[in-house]
Amino acid sequence: MKKSTQFIHAGAHPDPSTGAIMTPIYQTSTYVQEAPGVNKGFEYARSQNPTRQALEEALAVIEEGRFGLAFSSGVAATDAVIKLLKPGDEVIAANDMYGGTYRLFSKIFQKFGIVFHYVDMGNIEHVAAVINAKTRLIWAETPTNPLMNIVDIRALAELAKKNAILLCVDNTFASPALQNPLTLGADMVMHSATKYLSGHSDVIQGALVINDKALRDELYFIQKSCGAVPGPMDCFLVLRGIKTLGLRMERHSQNGAVIAQYLKQHPAIKKVYWPGFEDHSGHAIAAAQMKGFGGMISFELQNESLDAAKKVLSGTHLFSLAESLGGVESLINHPASMTHASIPREERIKNGLSDTLIRLSVGIEDADDLIADLEKAIQLSLH
Repeated sequence: MKKSTQFIHAGAHPDPSTGAIMTPIYQTSTYVQEAPGVNKGFEYARSQNPTRQALEEALAVIEEGRFGLAFSSGVAATDAVIKLLKPGDEVIAANDMYGGTYRLFSKIFQKFGIVFHYVDMGNIEHVAAVINAKTRLIWAETPTNPLMNIVDIRALAELAKKNAILLCVDNTFASPALQNPLTLGADMVMHSATKYLSGHSDVIQGALVINDKALRDELYFIQKSCGAVPGPMDCFLVLRGIKTLGLRMERHSQNGAVIAQYLKQHPAIKKVYWPGFEDHSGHAIAAAQMKGFGGMISFELQNESLDAAKKVLSGTHLFSLAESLGGVESLINHPASMTHASIPREERIKNGLSDTLIRLSVGIEDADDLIADLEKAIQLSLH
C-alpha cells in the first residue's frame, strides 16, 4: 500500500455499533465486565482505550513497524525508553538534540546512575569510540534539532546490532512521510506527535513504534505502570492529523526548499542549515534515507549580534515567535533562550549552537508571503 493511502486508512475501522467512519472518542475511565476477568478486551482506560488502540495501530502502519504505543508527550515516550535501563547502564546520545531530551537525560536520569555520552553522530567512529560493555542504548535524532545534522541510521543500526545495543531514533523532524528508521534497522522510533503527526498545534502527545514483541511488551508494561498515557480526545486529534500528513509534508518540503534557497542567497545571511543543499555534510545520506528534506531550517545572520537576531525574531508577522514546530502555520524560534535553554551555554557553544541561531518551522502558507515576511524582518535587523 502506498504511503498516501496508508495515512488515510491506517487504524481506521468503521465503528461496529453505528458504522461511523471516524473512530469514536471513547471518553471513559473504565469498562463493564461480564464476569470477573471476562471482558471485551478493555478493563481500565490507563491500560487500554479503543481510540488510543486505533491510533497505536495507525502509528505502527505509517512507520512500517509492528507495534505502536502512544504517550502523553514526546518526553514521556523518551522517559519510557530510558526506563528500560538500570543504574550503571550507559547511553550514547547526539551532542545536537532537542533541549528537553538533554534535560531529561542530564537532570532526571543521570542522578539515578545512568551514564550519558554526548557525541557528534555525523561521524560513526565517534559513536564506536565510546561503546563499552555497559552501553545499552544509542539515542539518535536525524535531522538533528536545531543544527539539521544528519545521522546515517543504517550504519548506526549495524554498529548497534554488532554490539547488542538498542537503537532508538527520534524521527520527529522528518515524520513517517519522509523517513522510516525501522526499515533502516532501528529498534525503536520515537515521535513528538505534537509536531507533524498532529500538524495543527492543538495537542501534546508522544509515540513509540517497535518491531520486536518482547521489547513492545516491556514498553507497554512501563506505559501501563507509569501511566503517562494520552486521553482519547488527544488520540482522536492525532488520528485526524495523520490523514493529511502526506499532503502537509509535501507542502512543508516544497516551502522549505524555497525558503532555504532564498536565505542562502541573501546577503544578510551568514549560514543556512538545511540538509537539502548539496554542500551540506550529510546531504548524500539524507538523500538516501529520506524522501524529502522537510520544512525545518536554521540560519545565522551576517550581523552576529544578539540584538540583530532579536529584531528578526520579533519582526515577523506570519512566522509566529513560539516554541514547537510541525504545525500548518510557520513558526520562528530562538533555540538558545527557548527550546534549548536547558542546555548549559558552554555546551551549546561547543556544539555549534550559537546565541544568535534562528530556527524556522516552515508552514504550508504561500511561499511568496513567507519570503516577504522574512525579508521585512531581516531588513529591520540591518538598522
